[in-house]
Amino acid sequence: MTTARFFLQKRAVLLLMGALLTFVATSAVAEYADVVINRSAEKEGMRPVIFPHWFHRIRFRCKVCHVELGFKMRAGANQIKMNDIIDGRFCGACHDGETAWSVENCDLCHSGKAGLPPGIFGGHETLGPGRW
Repeated sequence: MTTARFFLQKRAVLLLMGALLTFVATSAVAEYADVVINRSAEKEGMRPVIFPHWFHRIRFRCKVCHVELGFKMRAGANQIKMNDIIDGRFCGACHDGETAWSVENCDLCHSGKAGLPPGIFGGHETLGPGRW
């Protein structure tokens, strides 16, 4: 293989990868948006929780969390306390140290900036199932 042909093939691969990344970046929109949970986090001295709803929704059907784990379908309708999670309720059903990281990794969930109001951000702009 000639050097010129090698560089042309390498350039073609890089252009294809760039086009693919551009397509993924423009089409991979968080359909169900992030949820900020801050009803009591800051009152307890912790940063707000940023729950990546889209990340979980890609992997699980709605019923896993909203039926089997008991999360109500309305933002703010769940009183989620750390004791519940530690006892295996809500997030703690999976975030048990085996299925997913456990509560010892606080900053993985409590990652929001102070002062973030609770709610769904961007959810009203999606093509999802509608406003709850």
